[in-house]
Amino acid sequence: MRMTQSKSEYSKVDEYGFERPDNFNYDLYDKYMSQYMRTLTRRAQRWNSLKGDIYKKSSTLKRFVRKGIPSDYRTSAWMHISGAEELKKSSSFTYLELKNGISNQHIIETIKIDLPRTFPDNIYFTNHKHLPTMLFNVLGTFGHQNKEVGYCQGLNYIAGLLLLATKDEEASFWLLKVLVENILPQYYIVSMTGLLTDLDVLDDLIRKYEPSLHRHIHNIGMPWAMGTTKWFICLFSEVLPTETVFRIWDCLFYEGSKIIFRVAITLIKLHKQEILQTSELGELIACFRNMRNHETVINCHQFMSDIFKMSGNLSNSQIEKLRKTHKKA
Repeated sequence: MRMTQSKSEYSKVDEYGFERPDNFNYDLYDKYMSQYMRTLTRRAQRWNSLKGDIYKKSSTLKRFVRKGIPSDYRTSAWMHISGAEELKKSSSFTYLELKNGISNQHIIETIKIDLPRTFPDNIYFTNHKHLPTMLFNVLGTFGHQNKEVGYCQGLNYIAGLLLLATKDEEASFWLLKVLVENILPQYYIVSMTGLLTDLDVLDDLIRKYEPSLHRHIHNIGMPWAMGTTKWFICLFSEVLPTETVFRIWDCLFYEGSKIIFRVAITLIKLHKQEILQTSELGELIACFRNMRNHETVINCHQFMSDIFKMSGNLSNSQIEKLRKTHKKA
């Protein structure tokens, strides 16, 4: 693909169907894309060179995933590295059988209310009936087979992006299932105990890595739930650019929920000066909401490199230890 310097050469809609905002920085995007397209080409060549059981866990696969899964491989890779493929094979019921069990009117009506609210700035959701129907099927099927969660707001954004990435209703269901039940346990139950615990874990990590920022945020009085709940519940969808979100999910499916904390720590560190310049709650909340516009966040390849440099030596065992300390009743 040939990139030019002209703003008019770019569509008002991005490659995933999202409308670009009026203040979209086309010059910055052009600079980023001219480099990123070459990166994508190199990564695709590397993935094409893999032989044998390419999804067997190894240091090579981990490195490849961190540097980005090519879009042609993404559905298959996510299914295998996340455990969703194994979950699908071990299930007593097929997706079609589960989908045919959609009957709970409360779940059905709640999902239908949220469908038009899901990515209203995306042409594939607003101008076509096919994708909203697929989204309803994925959410309805999941809500009926997981009695503890049912349907929870936030799942629509995750399932919606899964569909945009995979174009596959069945794969999106199994990926949603492995996310909610294995990778993010107790985030979406009524009490949200998993989410509340992880917000406390984030508080501990920021206190450790950025004590001055922690004091400033604490002194202003912003609860972490106010600034970061959407980060955890929506897995950065509607928070960061779509390509950046998919790169984060590549690693999330392979390495687990510690990736969410790595991203959160990095976002906060990248915006350290802006955060410290705020003096009241409204300014601080606006700062968190505007984080998607940072140059490094837009350059997803650079951002993914940053999250493994700026978040320290963060391990799943460390996260689990902190979770036990803050575990909610």
